[in-house]
Amino acid sequence: MLRAGVRAELRELGIKALGMETDADVGAALAVGESPSVVVIDGNSRAASDAAVQQLIKRIPAIVIASRTSTISLGAAAKVLFRPVQIREIVAAVIDLLKGRRA
Repeated sequence: MLRAGVRAELRELGIKALGMETDADVGAALAVGESPSVVVIDGNSRAASDAAVQQLIKRIPAIVIASRTSTISLGAAAKVLFRPVQIREIVAAVIDLLKGRRA
């Protein structure tokens, strides 16, 4: 639900947004040349601990949605938002990171 809401809000603002649920989805998108400007990842998902995803967030600014008890390494994240988080907070963080990349 959160993923779909964020994707819809970003698309409404004219920002291309993909919604991927698994590390396989991420791998498939990268294999066809998708190169995101910002990654938003659920720190509790299995994909978050995938080695390829960890390498991706070292190269591309990432926003990690985490619980206070997350075990994922947050060191590579450009921004960490802790649950509970609202769609507007995630969208604002994406916009901030995109502005920083354009500057």
